[in-house]
Parts: sequence; structure tokens; C-alpha cells
Amino acid sequence: MSRPPAVPLTRQRLASLAWQGLALAAVLALLALLARNGAANLRASGLASGFDFLGRAAGFDIAETPIAYSPRDSNAKVLLVGALNTLKVTGLGATLASLLGLAFGVALRARSGPVRILAQGYVELFRNIPLPVLLLVLYSLLAMAPPPRAALDLFGLGFVSNRGLYLPRLDWRWGGGGALAGAALALAALVAIWRRAPSRRAAQVLSFGWLGFCGLGLVLSVSGLEVPRAQGFGFVGGQVVSPPLLALVGGLGLYTGGYIAEVVRGALAAIAPGQAEAAQALGLSPIQTLMLITLPQALRVAAPPLASQYLNLAKNASLAIIVGYPDLVALLGGTVLNQTGQAIETLGLILVFYLALSLSISGLINLWAARQARWAVR
Repeated sequence: MSRPPAVPLTRQRLASLAWQGLALAAVLALLALLARNGAANLRASGLASGFDFLGRAAGFDIAETPIAYSPRDSNAKVLLVGALNTLKVTGLGATLASLLGLAFGVALRARSGPVRILAQGYVELFRNIPLPVLLLVLYSLLAMAPPPRAALDLFGLGFVSNRGLYLPRLDWRWGGGGALAGAALALAALVAIWRRAPSRRAAQVLSFGWLGFCGLGLVLSVSGLEVPRAQGFGFVGGQVVSPPLLALVGGLGLYTGGYIAEVVRGALAAIAPGQAEAAQALGLSPIQTLMLITLPQALRVAAPPLASQYLNLAKNASLAIIVGYPDLVALLGGTVLNQTGQAIETLGLILVFYLALSLSISGLINLWAARQARWAVR
């Protein structure tokens, strides 16, 4: 095979390359100037640049920590706690937004007029409310919940009060770490099944079998259920979901769910109506037609805009400071920054974290979309 002919270096191309080189040199010079001024300002303030502050003791407590933490731990531990809290909020918010978006997106295409009006009302309401305002409204509503002594009883399994949502907690035979490791191994095996299966049908059968086996193992690994109970001025036992976490996850889910609903509606509208008509002619019910014919194709169409919505949700999670939830921005860009004065380093770490998170979400969505496209041609 012959190589394509090289593009000749015309006068216009040389001029274009020269201007690009000058622009690049100007950007590099500007960055060097900013770095020089930043270092000079740090020296004038008596601050040493670098990341040595990560090894110092934090000296403050954190309200919600997914891992063990004490004020004697280092600022690096604070960074880890903030990152885990951000990932938790992003995951929970994305799950809620996906469920709401899928349900209301399908409802927007329903034949029933009241169902369509209800879905359209949800979409128009939450898409047109600024997210910070929505978070404040939800947090204020949770603050108006009854006090612990008058808490709402959830059929003996939990309570709702102005201190949060109290739910039962599972006791694991091998501890929480063992359960987490088992879940990670199960997920890795599920991914391997989908990557190695010879066909989509085989992957579905193997996945259902593997999920059933994992479900049985999950049941056998639970040693008991700890139900919260009222005691004194509060509750003991179980686990609590704090009002900041409830408001943040609820706000992110409701807000992003409205956009995902429109994405799902548009993707369903892009599927040729003849396919649904053919499915109904074969005797499939509307639910079967949706689940087996139109929705799988619509999700492939919706993959690019869905990636954008999940990216927006991950970045909007940085608004956690509005409701007082200790995410990465609130901890590292707030408390640690105020104590150490290392603005460039702390904000740089936050930027790197969100860049890595965004690239990871985008990569996973693209990988899933590519996999779906390969299944479609088999």
C-alpha cells in the first residue's frame, strides 16, 4: 500500500505553524510568570510551597467519615475522606437520577395523558430550579422534620427526624471489609463474564446465574439485622443518614433526573416506530416491547448525552458545602486551606481529582457504549 502524499509546506501553512508556535510560547510564558509570582507571594507570606502539609496532623474532626478517622490523623487522611465522601455522593446521586430519569423518560412517551402531564411537570419543575436553591429548600424541609421524641416510625424498622433517617444495619460475619472485598470480586467476575461471553444471550444467562449465586452468598454472610430504637433524647443502633447527605443526594438526583428523562425521551423517539408495531404484531405486550425492543436500542443512542449528565452530576457534587456535607471541596478547599494557607496545592489537588473522576466516568460510558455496539452486530 502506497503512502498518501505529504502535504506541501506552502506559505500559508508555514504562517499557520508560526502563529501556532507563537501562541504556544505565549501560553508557556504566561504559565511561567504565574508560577513565579505565586512562588514569590508564598515566600512573602512565610509559606513554603510543596505538599509537606499533607503529612501534618489535621487537628479537626469530621462529621461523616466512611473510614476510621481522628483529629490526630494527617491532612492526607482528610484528602482520602473527602474523596470517598465525594465518590459516595456521586454514586448515590447517579443511581437516584438514573432511576428517576428512566421512569419519567418512559412516562413522557406514555399513551396516558395524565401520566405524560405528570412526567412533564416533573421535568419542567426540577430543570428550571437552580441546584443551589433546590439543595437549600430540601435541607430546610428536612430541618422542619419532627424532633427525635416525635420521630416518624417507619413500621418498626427505622425513624425519620430532624437528625436524619435512621435505618437498620446489617451485621456481616466477616466484617464490612470482607463484604466490600466480596462485592468487588463479584463485580470483577461479572465484568469478565460480559467481556468473554460468546454472545449477548450467553452473557445474560451467565450473569443471572452469577447474580443468584452472589445473592445466596450475601444472605449467608449476614449474621443479623440491627434495628434502631429510641433511647433517651435520640436513637441507638442501626445506621443514620444525615440531613446534609439526604438533601445533597436528593437534590442531585431530582435535578439531574429531569435532564436524564429528556435524554431518554429523545432516545426513545429516535427508534423507528415500525419496530414497536412489528413487536405488537408478534404478540408482545407494551412492557415486553419496551424492555426487549425499544429501550435497549434507545440506551445506545442515549449514551453520549448520558455521559454529559453524569459528568455534570459529579461536578455539581462540589456544591455539598452549601448543606454542610464534608466532601473534598469542603474539607480540602475549606478547612485544610484555611489552616495551612496552601491555596495553590490544595486547589490543584481538587482539580486533579475532579479531572480524574470526569475522565473515568467518560471512559466507562464510552466503554459501555462500544460494548453495546459490538453486541448489536453479533
